[in-house]
Amino acid sequence: MYVIIVGGGKVGYHLAKALRDDGHEVLVIEKDRARCEHLEAELGDIVLRGDGSEVAVMEKAGFNRADMVVAVTGDDEDNLVICQVAKVRFQTPRTIALVNDPKNAEIFHRLGIDHTVNATDAILAQIEQELPVHALIHLLSMRGGGLEMVEVRIPSQAAVAGHRLKDILLPQQSIVALIIEEDGSPKSPDPDTVLHPGDKVVVVTRRENEELLREVFSRPAPLSSPYGPLSLQR
Repeated sequence: MYVIIVGGGKVGYHLAKALRDDGHEVLVIEKDRARCEHLEAELGDIVLRGDGSEVAVMEKAGFNRADMVVAVTGDDEDNLVICQVAKVRFQTPRTIALVNDPKNAEIFHRLGIDHTVNATDAILAQIEQELPVHALIHLLSMRGGGLEMVEVRIPSQAAVAGHRLKDILLPQQSIVALIIEEDGSPKSPDPDTVLHPGDKVVVVTRRENEELLREVFSRPAPLSSPYGPLSLQR
């Protein structure tokens, strides 16, 4: 597989080294002269000096025969342009872009970039898994439509505990896809499925619904009863 990596920073360097050592054909494009010299000393002749967002450099690098283009510069705009040109002009089968600002991820997906890597969300997801008080964890950003897959843990005193799914008012365009019981057993939900404290509910929803979704599943029940009356009106 021929992989072109645009951006010779730490991410680009380690990615190129790993792919090369795994037997793939790799080319790293980097525009900084000093960085290129360092990369050449470490990686050999798989480094091309130039601006990876320029068509002439892309042609020289062989974008037309690349199986994958990975843009990992420190500039989201450059990463977007590189991947878009690779897809549209050179018909590159797969493109991956580093997204430095998480807010830009949805724009990348809407504009046809196959995959994005967002270090902020990846680290946050790991932190959230260690914090049971944090009710909502990002699992996946879906391409197009602004949809996300999230996991919501039902707290011990949540108002939804003890209630059926059909009695719970979810935000618009939200679907419960899976329930993972406290013992780790997965369960395919139906309208009569009852939620219990400790359950993990996997939901497909829109990004803008996340706060409301968090409130729906984590709002505490009245002190008089842990399975008190359900009141989830928006």
